[in-house]
Amino acid sequence: MSDLLSNSSTDIKEIFDSINLGLIVVNRQQTITLWNGWVEKHSGVPSINALGKDISMAFSEPPSSALISAISNAINYGLPVVLSNALHRSPLPLYERNFEQRDKRIQQSISLTPINIGEERHCLIQVADSSTSIKREKILRTHSELLKKEATTDGLTGIYNRRFFDEHYKMALAQAVRQSSSISIFMVDIDFFKQFNDYYGHIAGDKALIAVATALKKQLQRVSDVVARFGGEEFVLMLPNMQQESAAQFAEKLRLAIWDLHILHEESDIDQQVTVSIGYSTFSGTDTCDPHALLDTADNALYNAKRSGRNRSVFLSYQPLEEQKATIP
Repeated sequence: MSDLLSNSSTDIKEIFDSINLGLIVVNRQQTITLWNGWVEKHSGVPSINALGKDISMAFSEPPSSALISAISNAINYGLPVVLSNALHRSPLPLYERNFEQRDKRIQQSISLTPINIGEERHCLIQVADSSTSIKREKILRTHSELLKKEATTDGLTGIYNRRFFDEHYKMALAQAVRQSSSISIFMVDIDFFKQFNDYYGHIAGDKALIAVATALKKQLQRVSDVVARFGGEEFVLMLPNMQQESAAQFAEKLRLAIWDLHILHEESDIDQQVTVSIGYSTFSGTDTCDPHALLDTADNALYNAKRSGRNRSVFLSYQPLEEQKATIP
């Protein structure tokens, strides 16, 4: 059989050529018996030059080995095959506009279907241009990632927001309990920030918040460490596997990192530059731990740091909520 359309009418050929889809048919020897207009346009090979040739020799470059193997399997086993677009983007040298311009290869979706023509099994190869759908998928994926980032990131400072912290804090604390490990929580508050905003304005206040958030984030060394904006001028840090001794050193490291920014604050009651107060607490994983209790303990430590004069870090041992309530006068 020299070609599939040798005994067919011109009308059928025109139908095949008008389809916005590549159609190629090969026989058991992988000799081409059909080559429609779409393939002509995007390969630069007229059907008269392709018919009767082995498909491996018909194009300007050989098809991928995966496609040749898939054709053989479709013919030998009589089962349809679909080449995954994720794994095989451009198995054939086909170009977006036409072969002469060769701007870039079409990203292809290829399905192979065994068909019987007379007593001989052939393979119908259908080639669709999936470039547009892939671009659309990338746009949707990017949009989804942006939405996810917006849902977990503080819009001003770029660090994580309270929602993200709340979700990951509970998981990290539960893991610390299971593994009998430690976790340290740090509450950080910018001293006299209201006065800063009133005196310098909200734009300067926003810049100060961004600078403080960036400085805090730079102190983190591990992917498991988290810093988030807790609200207003308050930040929270969570560091799994950090014992009390290391937490004391880290708290001072945080305080000095903000001090070293040298942000002018003439309205501060303790210094002429922006400072922070820090309260922190550590859970050592020897018992169950109430997530709210550990946060409250760190928050109480922050209150003590402010009451003691600010620009300092204060530690409080973890206390369950019942014990905290009992100590309140």
